[in-house]
Formats: sequence, structure tokens, C-alpha cells
Amino acid sequence: MNPPSILIVEDDANLRLALADNLRDEGYEVAVAAHAREAEPLLRARTFDLLLLDVMLPGEDGYAFCRRLRAQGVRSMVMMLTARSLEDDLVRGFEAGAQDYLTKPYRLRELLARVGALVRRTGGEPPQVLSFAGFHMDLARRALSRADGGEIELTRTEFDLLAFLLKHRDRALTRAEILDAVWGQDVVVDPRTVDNFVSNLKKKLGWTSASAFTIHTLRGVGYRLELESMTKP
Repeated sequence: MNPPSILIVEDDANLRLALADNLRDEGYEVAVAAHAREAEPLLRARTFDLLLLDVMLPGEDGYAFCRRLRAQGVRSMVMMLTARSLEDDLVRGFEAGAQDYLTKPYRLRELLARVGALVRRTGGEPPQVLSFAGFHMDLARRALSRADGGEIELTRTEFDLLAFLLKHRDRALTRAEILDAVWGQDVVVDPRTVDNFVSNLKKKLGWTSASAFTIHTLRGVGYRLELESMTKP
């Protein structure tokens, strides 16, 4: 089964790249365009499950582009992304044919949750299982098992930490990034708490130098998880 597909139409190159990287880390198939004209051939070539449209695009703005797509019969889910938060702006977005509207700056976790909800409305499902190094991590059931079927008991925080490290594999992650993503931005936790949880994870996963995964300690920075191989069914 192919993963859900998303087209990002965003003129800010840094935002476009960051958003695409995060969505790909979640297992989505992602295409990008800087404006409506660049997005049109992509939309002619295939059907996307979800379009993420910036409102303030050069040339044709997101509202007009969305209205035109609806008039052409494009039925993909649409989420508008904009710095505008007035009620009239939200109404314009919905009247243009969008299903959701998120104001910038947005929190990544909220955006991913909304993307998942819209994808489910198309009949698809966000990727729910991460398979790595002889383990299977079922995100929906919040269960971690070995290839032989035996389950490994993790606390809620341990599970969320492992999922975050896997989704951002091969990246240097600071302790602050990990704390914000796993513990929450409003929770005050000693940064060294991350070290204790990483140590516990290694023990529960039975890590040795021969294991097919490694959680590298980056002195003065944080951690980076590396895998010999990883698949997302």
C-alpha cells in the first residue's frame, strides 16, 4: 500500500524544505512547489491526498488557487497555511474550498496531528508501524515487539522518545529539541533527564555493540540514532 501523498505549495524555501523533511520523516510521500504555476503540472500528473497551501503565494494567491482547483474538479483535502488569523481570513479559506486552516507560526506537533486527521478523511492512514533492527513499533497500539512477537514494555515517555528518535534518524538532535517534542514545550524538565531515558531504552532494547542500531551520544549537543536498515510498511 502506497503512503499518503502530500503536495506543499509554499514560496518560502526554508519553510518548504523543513515542512517536507518533517512530513517525509512521518512516512508521507511529499512533493513541493514554490507557487501555483509550479504546482499545476504536478497536479495534472497525479492525485494527491492532501494539499498544503500557503495563502500569500507570488502571483495567484492560495485562496484563488484553491477556488480554481475546486472548479476544475480537484477533490484533494486542502489545508491553508498563513500568518493571517482574522475571522474573515478563515472564512475566506473555507469558502475557497479548504478543509482546514492553520496560522503561522504553528507548532509542528499540531500540524502533524491535523495532517493525520485530514488524511484519514480521504480513507488513507498515516504510517502506523516502524520496523527497525529486528523490532516492530506499532504507533497506533503503542506497542513495541521483537521479530519473534515478544513485546517489550516501555513507559509512555520511553515510547515517545524512541518514536521521535526513529522518525528523525541520522539527525543530530539537541536535548532541547527532544524535550520539546517528547515532554512538551510547557513542561520544565532537567535536560539531563534525556540521558537517563536514553540509557533505559538501550537496556530494554538489549543494545550491544553488535546491534543493528546505535544511539550516539553527541557531547554537548544531544543524540543521533543510526540504523543499518529501516523500512516503513
